[in-house]
Order: sequence, then C-alpha cells, then structure tokens
Amino acid sequence: MKAMVLAAGLGTRLKEETRNKPKALVQVGGKPLLQHVIEKLQLLDLEEIVVNVHHFSGLIKDFIKAHDFGIPVSISDETGQLLDTGGGLKKAAPFFPGNEPVLIHNVDVLSSVDLRKLIDSHVHNHALATLVVRNRKTNRYFRFSETKRLVGWRNIKTGETKIAVPEAFDNAMDMAFSGIHIVDSGIFKRMPDERCFSITDFYLKLAESHLIAGYFDDSDWWSDVGKWDDLVEVRRLMEK
Repeated sequence: MKAMVLAAGLGTRLKEETRNKPKALVQVGGKPLLQHVIEKLQLLDLEEIVVNVHHFSGLIKDFIKAHDFGIPVSISDETGQLLDTGGGLKKAAPFFPGNEPVLIHNVDVLSSVDLRKLIDSHVHNHALATLVVRNRKTNRYFRFSETKRLVGWRNIKTGETKIAVPEAFDNAMDMAFSGIHIVDSGIFKRMPDERCFSITDFYLKLAESHLIAGYFDDSDWWSDVGKWDDLVEVRRLMEK
C-alpha cells in the first residue's frame, strides 16, 4: 500500500509563515508539518509515500533529499501549475499502478486518528473512497446517511447545497471533513478529463452511483493548522 501527502497548497492563510517557505515546512513543535505527517504514516506498512509540490517546491525537494525516513518518498511535481486536490491526485496516478488502496493525507492536518482502523473500515465496506469526518463546527459539511454513505454537501453560511442522493439528503447527518481519506485503485479510471479539479466535487459526483463512505472519527485530537489562529494554538499546546 502507498500514501500521498497533499503539500502543494499556497498556505496564504498562514500570513508571514509562508512568505519564504511552503506550508509543508512550517514548524510546529520543532518539526516541519511534512515531517509530522510522514512520521505518522511511517507507523503503517507502506511501500512508498508520494508528496505533491508547487509553492516553493525546491525547498520541499531539498528537505526530502536531506532526510532518510526509512521509506521511499517521491515527488509529484506541480511546479508549473497548481492542480487542486483532485487534479493533484490524478497527476500522481502513475505512482499507484497496483490494485491496493491509496491513503491521502493533507500536510496541514495533525491528529490522533488511528489510520489502521481507517484502512480496515475502508476494506470492510468495499467503498470506492472513505473520508475521515468529525462532528465539529465549520461552514461546509459533507452529509451522510444512517449507513454512513455520502449523500451530499452543504454550506451553512451561504445556503449552497450539492445533492448526490436526493432521497437521503434531507435526513442526513452533517459531518466535517478532516483532510484524511483513502481511495480504491479503481477511482483513477473514473476521473474527469480536466487536469485541475476539486476532489470534493469529484466525490459528490461519484456518490450518485458508488459508495463513498464516511469514517466517523472521535479520536482525542485533530487540528487543521492551515489557518493562522489554529497554528498559534497548536504551537502553544505543544510548548506545554
């Protein structure tokens, strides 16, 4: 099995932190975010980790070359064009030629999520994709049926909705995406022709006819440190 770390984002919400470096190399607890994520993935029996890059891509490449993580770490290079989350996964498809699932992890997510349980849940459900979600406050929610099937999406601030399974949408549960997901190898042949597209919209389209499952995470700790206030808070907690 292999994993991919999404690390190509601009990190504009981190203000001065990303003025001269990529979000992946922002320090938390004495380590870059990328190192935190790779070390979490090291706990799994992985063949390879793929990292996509764009903003200050050379610095990430240098960082990876300078460290021995005990597992091959490859680069999917988006220096020429940022491809969004779906397009980034599509470009990296040649790294995943086998039939095993691919674990995908945002570089700015730190958590105590049990990734082994996630993998077991995905395999048990025979889902095309499984999304780690939590019951937390946000503006944008995935909506899941009682059987934890993705049926739609809504933005509670703007009122916008995207409905994949109309008959289940109204009574569905709102859950917030956690930036960790796992996909079956068959997902690559179902990707659109576009080079640049959102993984959220792609999942919602697939959910109309395929099982996109939710992994309802209630672990002790989860944080998205892609926002300035959250980065400051996580640093404060780690200092303690």
